[in-house]
Amino acid sequence: MDSENPLGEFLRARRTLLRPEDIGLVVSGRRRVPGLRREEVAALADVSHDYYVRMEQGRERHPSAQVVEALARALELEPDAAEHLWRLARPHPAPSRSPAAHEQVSPTLLRMVTDWHRTPAVVLGSGLRVLAHNTLGQALFAGHAYSGDLLRMVFLDPDARDFYPDWEQVAANTVAGLRPADGGGHDDPALVRTVGELSLRSPEFRRLWARHDVRRKTHDSKRFRHPLVGELTLDYESLTVNSAPGQQLVVYQAAPGSASEQALTLLGSLAADGAHVEDREDRGPTPADPAQAGADPGPGDRASQV
Repeated sequence: MDSENPLGEFLRARRTLLRPEDIGLVVSGRRRVPGLRREEVAALADVSHDYYVRMEQGRERHPSAQVVEALARALELEPDAAEHLWRLARPHPAPSRSPAAHEQVSPTLLRMVTDWHRTPAVVLGSGLRVLAHNTLGQALFAGHAYSGDLLRMVFLDPDARDFYPDWEQVAANTVAGLRPADGGGHDDPALVRTVGELSLRSPEFRRLWARHDVRRKTHDSKRFRHPLVGELTLDYESLTVNSAPGQQLVVYQAAPGSASEQALTLLGSLAADGAHVEDREDRGPTPADPAQAGADPGPGDRASQV
């Protein structure tokens, strides 16, 4: 994970990504460092060079609201990144919560998801671990070493680059989406361990994490190359679960009348008939018995927790 100076790490990472020509600075001669220099950011934010250096070094951790706003403008931060900067500079105590309760999906949400027979849906917890899914949601991600852990699936699964034709974009968005969950407070031990593990095992993850990109998972289109039904292009919407802060409900849908809709219908038929992709022996977390997981097991395609 990052050092004990999250604000300084963020500022340093973001200024190295901003080219001088992007903000109208005239570059003369060879520059020894990528991106903007400290004195250039300080000038753009209208703060002293010494004060900015103290922020990067962690000797000034709580700048004023005016300084935070000026830094966000100087670094040309998008709204999600600017909000992240605010959390780093002016943190609020995180509410205490039980990790077990945080990872438990409510029976009401499970019943709701179950009723969506034509729409893949998954409930994600911290670190993009799949907490629950309906039958079609399970079928969409089945057959991989880490089907129950989408973060590890992207970076550690040997089939990831084939399953996601736009893997580079998926990987960048996945890492950027972790930053809002991290918040700079490092109060989620499971996420800390996951980031540490992936930083060691995946050079691609380590490189993307060091960029400090921040981008919430909201809505977009994503391409899949499914081993049973071929290519799919699905629109998704990510919804926060207010009854369980930190959980996300992600719902996928194909455009009406499209080839992807036909493929999704076929996938639903195969899933209903019990067809599945053979998992490898190194498969990661597998769905548990809903009764053991605290869900309300029922007939048919009752959503299950993992």
